[in-house]
Amino acid sequence: MPLEIPRPHLTFDVPLDDGARIRVRRHGNPDGVRLFLSHGNGYAINGYLPYWQHFLDRFDLIVFDFRNHGENEPATPANHTYGQLSRDLERVFQHVMGKLGVRRTAGIFHSMSGRTAMKHALEIGFRFDALVLFDPPNVPPPDHPAFAAMEAFEARLVAFTKSRRTHFATVEELASDFAKSRVGQAWVPGVHELMARSVLRKNPEGSGFVLTCDPANEGGIYAEALRMNLWPRAKDFAGPVKLVGADPELGGGSPTGRANWALGNENGYDYSFVPGTGHMLQIEKPDACAQLTLAFLKQCGLAAP
Repeated sequence: MPLEIPRPHLTFDVPLDDGARIRVRRHGNPDGVRLFLSHGNGYAINGYLPYWQHFLDRFDLIVFDFRNHGENEPATPANHTYGQLSRDLERVFQHVMGKLGVRRTAGIFHSMSGRTAMKHALEIGFRFDALVLFDPPNVPPPDHPAFAAMEAFEARLVAFTKSRRTHFATVEELASDFAKSRVGQAWVPGVHELMARSVLRKNPEGSGFVLTCDPANEGGIYAEALRMNLWPRAKDFAGPVKLVGADPELGGGSPTGRANWALGNENGYDYSFVPGTGHMLQIEKPDACAQLTLAFLKQCGLAAP
C-alpha cells in the first residue's frame, strides 16, 4: 500500500524577500512543542514521512520545502544559494511564530537544510531552542584528513546533476530509478514512490512530470559546499545542537558519515551515528533516528519524559 501524507491541519504560504514563496504545512498536535522539519538537496520533506510520523501524536509539526523544491513553485530568478536559503529560513521561522504564536521550538534538518540551519544560526541568529542536524555534508578545511574525500564527493554530485534526467512519463519511472540507485538501496518500503511523488510536479509545458528542483539549482548547491568554510565548533552556537551522522565505517558509504564523525568528535558536539546507514539515514532507519531525536529533545526539556 502506498505511503500517504496525512492531511495538514493548516497550509499557508510564506512570502520571501525576493517575491518567491514557501508553502508551510502544519501537522500533528497543535498544543505540543513545535518542530520545524526540512530536507536534503533535490529531495522534499514529504518523502521523509517514515521518520516524522513518529512525532505526530505529541508535537506541533511545521514541515516545509526550501525554495525550488517539493510543493513550492520554482522561483524566477532561482536565487538558489546558501545565503538566500538562510534568509528564507529566517522568514519562515518569523512568519510561523507570528501566525501561530511563540512557543518552545526545535529545528530538525537533514543535509542541505542542516547546513543551511548552521549558517542561519551562526550568521543570523540562533532562533530555535535546539537543533537536530542529520548528516550535514560540511566540507572540512583543506588540510583536514577528511577533505579530499568530501571534495571528490561534491564533485561527483555536481557531475551527476549535469546529466540528470528531468522529465518522466509517470511517477513510477522515477520511483524505479530511486530503487535501482545506490543511494536508494536501503530506503524503507514505500519511500521510493513517496519520494518520487514528492519531488515531481506536472509538466507545465507538456505531458508527464518534471523535477521541481532543476538539476542546475541542485548542482549549484553541491558546488557551493566547497567554498562555504563551514566547519564550526559546537560552542560557536548559542544553543544546543545534536549532530547525527551516517555510519562512518559503512563500506562503500557516503564520506559524509566520516566527515560528521570528525566534526562531532573534534569540535565538541553531542554526536551520534546510526549504524548501518548512509546519508539518507532518516528514511533508511527512521525508527532509530526518531529515538535519537526524542532522547535529545527530552534532554533539552522539549518533550515529556
